[in-house]
Amino acid sequence: MKQWLYLAGAIGLEVSGTLALRAANDHPAWIALVVVGYTLSFALISLVLREGMPIGVAYGIWAASGVTLTALLAALLFGDALTWVMGLGFAVIVAGVLLVELGSHQAESGHTAPHDVHHEPEGAR
Repeated sequence: MKQWLYLAGAIGLEVSGTLALRAANDHPAWIALVVVGYTLSFALISLVLREGMPIGVAYGIWAASGVTLTALLAALLFGDALTWVMGLGFAVIVAGVLLVELGSHQAESGHTAPHDVHHEPEGAR
């Protein structure tokens, strides 16, 4: 449970840092929040990994959530474009992360495909 709280914090801080980066274009003082947001986000991601979440799952959720939340909030805060194609992209990103998450659970339970499957051309024996 702790790993999910750390991950949520890491996502929130990364999104805050990224939005502050956009705001720093107009007001350079926002750069302080950029540095703090990214630094603390990476610190929390390291705690997520220390708690045992696989890196592919942690990074996938962190990145997908960051992209989606940043785009949505940038549209709200800065008037950035938000189109149905972008919405479709968010859905594809989320689907991909869900597949990685499901795959990690399969690997934990031992239901993985064999790693050493070789297909020899006929007559190669």
